[in-house]
Amino acid sequence: MAETVLNIKQWGNNLVVRLPAAVVRETHLHVGQQVHVSVVGDQVIITPIIGSQLTLEQRLAAFDPMRHGGEHFLPLCVNSSNRSFG
Repeated sequence: MAETVLNIKQWGNNLVVRLPAAVVRETHLHVGQQVHVSVVGDQVIITPIIGSQLTLEQRLAAFDPMRHGGEHFLPLCVNSSNRSFG
């Protein structure tokens, strides 16, 4: 079980916490995923919403080459006259 103590920060008019990588890994959260936030007594509970899988198109639109070490995809141009089958 991942457990940690976090500091609450201010972002605009909102209060926020940043989830550590260990918590994200254990809960299988990802950027853009929807979560349900509820208050029970004095506890704040964050529950991932399952079933909101991103489509391939949504994943590609969210791909950030700078975040992934500068990797990117170049269009592949196939010209039949340049093929070599050595």
